[in-house]
Amino acid sequence: MRRLAAAEAEHDVRILLAVESGSRAWGFASPNSDYDVRFIYAHRPEWYLSVDLEERRDVIEYKIVDDIDLNGWDVRKALRLFRRSNPAFVEWIQSPILYRSHGGFADAARTLLPKVYSCESGAYHYRNMAKTNYRGYLRAEMVPLKKYFYVLRPLLAVRWLERYAIAAPIEFEKLLHLLEGEMQLLEAIATLLEKKKAAPEMGLSEPVPCLNRFIEAELARLEQPSVDRFQRSDVNAELNQLFHATLAEQR
Repeated sequence: MRRLAAAEAEHDVRILLAVESGSRAWGFASPNSDYDVRFIYAHRPEWYLSVDLEERRDVIEYKIVDDIDLNGWDVRKALRLFRRSNPAFVEWIQSPILYRSHGGFADAARTLLPKVYSCESGAYHYRNMAKTNYRGYLRAEMVPLKKYFYVLRPLLAVRWLERYAIAAPIEFEKLLHLLEGEMQLLEAIATLLEKKKAAPEMGLSEPVPCLNRFIEAELARLEQPSVDRFQRSDVNAELNQLFHATLAEQR
């Protein structure tokens, strides 16, 4: 909280939302995992009324200090990315670990989520995330424990999108019911999760054959995911309204 307050003072901004965004929010942190703190901030309204606005930085970034990885986006940048179903922003506003919330921004963004979010884009993102981590890390003799969850979570998120047609929650535990009846998989995941929570961040393990088989089958299936093509409605007016309302709160 002191670091967030210092960022506000240093940059003359108001933090609208600050959350945990990494493995601690996903539910499979290691004992020495960093704190991945992400935030949305707003400048004073007059900051946005300038001819050189496009040349101004719209991110705040800090080096990792005391295991805290702290950075954030300006609200206008965040809303532009929201319009494109940016996966990071969508996960931030759903994080179960809230450090700070100011004004009505976060609640309004969550209300807009079902109208703005593209399950088609989400499925594409999660499939590629799973594929990259599986092919890059999980086909060796010893594999990073955390990478299994960097593959399993996105694969189950796609299943969520296919079943419910709404943005997937970010907590891994909330996705596990999508494996209902697949006891071997669930038991292997539970065992791996206990190892992950007790191991250092870069802990290694032998591959888990049943998980690899499941991952390979899902990746093959998801070459053509059964998610409806997204028909975008015009949300610009509502996003602009949220932007203007947020700036009005900073006066």
